[in-house]
Amino acid sequence: MTWVAAVARLRERRETGVLVTVATVRGHAPRKAGAKLVVGRTETWGSIGGGNIEAVAIDRARELMDARGAEPELMEFALNDKVSGPHGVQCCGGAVSVLLEPLPVVPAVAVFGVGHVGLELSRILARHEIDLHLVDTRPEMVSAERLAVLADAVAQVHAHHVPLLPEEVLAELAPGTHVLIMTHDHAEDAALCDAALRTAGLGSIGLIGSSAKWARFRKRLADEGGHDDATIDRITTPIGLPDITGKEPATIAVSVAASLLLAFEADRG
Repeated sequence: MTWVAAVARLRERRETGVLVTVATVRGHAPRKAGAKLVVGRTETWGSIGGGNIEAVAIDRARELMDARGAEPELMEFALNDKVSGPHGVQCCGGAVSVLLEPLPVVPAVAVFGVGHVGLELSRILARHEIDLHLVDTRPEMVSAERLAVLADAVAQVHAHHVPLLPEEVLAELAPGTHVLIMTHDHAEDAALCDAALRTAGLGSIGLIGSSAKWARFRKRLADEGGHDDATIDRITTPIGLPDITGKEPATIAVSVAASLLLAFEADRG
């Protein structure tokens, strides 16, 4: 498997990893500059030359996977018989520097309701390296033609047309996914709020709407859903940055996207 395919596999599995690259070579070394190794939790793909260099790089890569906010770093190796590493001696005679680049699990966002605001928000979020789920009960809202504006997306976009029970998608989402509820139907919004509160492992839960709408929902979630106040308080409404008060779809979308970016930063620590 090529290193590109290995990185894609980690991304698809939503698993963390580290890309290890031979950055510079002076003198004799097992591999030339540019050789790559992808390190996952339990697997590796490719090689930077084997021996002590590779084993030490793998050890350090797995330490980086457990470090919050890990940054790329360089490791230096002297390859001579006077230098003994934890995994043995390599005496090729040269020196090598190795770059370790963490490959964190990207954020995930699920937008329930791809109407005017949902589409504008999707256009902004699609410019970021995230997994973006777009869910709507109306087929035309998630048609290929309508979502063609996302054709150049950096994000991996997953469109879900769910005619009857969009809340079923919640169980398919990865842990930590941030959920935004903004459908065309208040009854659908209410069902999604209830289901989201019952779904373990989600990130933030946001609901678009007025204070009057939220008052009705809050009472219903307590009286009919049996949720206590602490659980209901997991839902944020209104969504977005409070100082941005415009009502145009694009303005709301910018505000909501900005608040999500802050959430991503908090998740990364």
